Amino acid sequence: MPEITRRRALGAAAGAAAALAVGGTATAAARKVSTAADPASFDEVYRGRRIQGAPSHSGGHHGGHGGGEGHGGGYAVRIDGEELHVMRNADGTWISVVNHYETFATPRAVARAAVAELQGAQLVPLAVA
Repeated sequence: MPEITRRRALGAAAGAAAALAVGGTATAAARKVSTAADPASFDEVYRGRRIQGAPSHSGGHHGGHGGGEGHGGGYAVRIDGEELHVMRNADGTWISVVNHYETFATPRAVARAAVAELQGAQLVPLAVA
């Protein structure tokens, strides 16, 4: 039987921690994935800000880009009347220009997270060339 050394013990602990982290991340990601093909519309006041979301077939600010629906897959989100650029990922999760590295299950969750991240600041329109 091999001798247990500090190096082997630390390696085993690191491997176990990595496995737990990956498993936890996969579980969390699975909970965030939306199974709805088309998210429901919403219009509410969240933390004093009006957030709205609805399917959009006008293409938003992407006009003729990629089939006319833009990155949001034909869904528009607004905070106090200003467009929040949202994108739907291949796994069904959503991201925004404000929370680009964090995924959310629905456009409503993206809008709420953006309001929290803005901390009272106004959303500045995204200029897309």
